Amino acid sequence: MSKILICTGIYPPRIGGPAQYAKEIKEEFERRGNSVSVLTYGLERRLPILIRHELFFWKTFFKIITFGKDDFIIALDTASVGWPAALAAKILRKKIIIRIGGDFLWESYIERTGDLVPLRNFYPEKSGLLNQKERLIFRITRWTLKNVHALVFSTHWQKEIFEKAYGLDSSKNFVVENFYGPKNHASEPEGKIFLSGGRPIKLKNNARLITAFAEAQKVDPTIALSIEEIPYSQFIEKLKSSYAVILTSISDISPNLILEAVRFNKPFITTKETGIYERLKDVGLFINPEDTKDITEKILFLADRKNYEAQKQKIESFTFEHTWAHICNELLAIAKNTHESH
Repeated sequence: MSKILICTGIYPPRIGGPAQYAKEIKEEFERRGNSVSVLTYGLERRLPILIRHELFFWKTFFKIITFGKDDFIIALDTASVGWPAALAAKILRKKIIIRIGGDFLWESYIERTGDLVPLRNFYPEKSGLLNQKERLIFRITRWTLKNVHALVFSTHWQKEIFEKAYGLDSSKNFVVENFYGPKNHASEPEGKIFLSGGRPIKLKNNARLITAFAEAQKVDPTIALSIEEIPYSQFIEKLKSSYAVILTSISDISPNLILEAVRFNKPFITTKETGIYERLKDVGLFINPEDTKDITEKILFLADRKNYEAQKQKIESFTFEHTWAHICNELLAIAKNTHESH
C-alpha cells in the first residue's frame, strides 16, 4: 500500500468541486488501506500571491521528504497548489500527478476584462491581450504542466485545448471522467423552479441568464429562477425539489451541478461549450451561451409539461456510472505506470 498526498486549495467545510473531489478520493483510497494525507490552504489564504505559494511549497516539501518508490502526490489544480507541489516533487524526485479541473488563467482574464470568451477560443484569440500578471501565470502553468509525471483531465475536450495551448506531450496526459453516481430519489417539484448555482463569477454568464429568464417569464409567469451559492448538502436538498437545473456558463469543463441533476433525474439546460457534451448530448438541452434568445427559447421549451416529461424520460434512461471506486482505480493505474523521476 502507498502513502498518498492530496494537495488542494480548498477542502470541506469549504465548498467547491475540488473540495468534494479531495474528500471523496481520500476516503476511497483509505478504504483500500492506503495512508492518505491532505494538504490544503490555511494561513495561505490571507497571504499575498507568491508568499502563499512559497509557504505551501515548504509544507509539501517536508510532507513528501520521506516518500518511497510507490508513494505519490495528487494535486487538484495548477495554480494554488499544483505549481508549488510540482516544484517540491521535482527537487525530491517524487511522483506527482496533477488533475486539471478548471483553467485559472482563462477565469482570471474574464474576471479582469469582462470579455466573455469561450475557453476553446481563449488561447488562439486572446493570448496577445494578456497583461503582465497573466503572462506570468501562463509561463508558470506551462512549466508546471511539463514538469509532472502525468496530467489528468476530466474531459477529452479540455485535454485537447491544453495540449495545443501549452505544447504538451500527449503520452503523459489521461482522461478520468468525473463522478457519475448511481441514480438517487428526488421529490416531485414544488413549482416550476429552475435552479442554478456556483460561484458568482463572470464566466457563469448570469447576466444573460437573468435577462433570458425575464423574457421567458413574460410568456410563462409561473416559472421562477433560483441562483444559489450554498453548501453542498443544502444545495442537494434544493435540487431534489427543483423543477429543472440551468447552467449557462460561457464555458464549463465538467460541471458538477449538471452531473448532480442527472443523478437525481432532473431535466437540465446547460452550455454547449462543455466537455460533457458528448456524454450527455442525447440527455439534456444545450444552449449557445452567447445567445440570450436561445436561452429563453430553451427555458420555455422545458417549461412546457409535455416537453418536460420527455426530457425526464431521457434522463431516467441514462444509466452510465463512474463511481469514486472507478476514479481511484484509474488514478492508481496512472500512478503505477508512470516513472518516479522525470
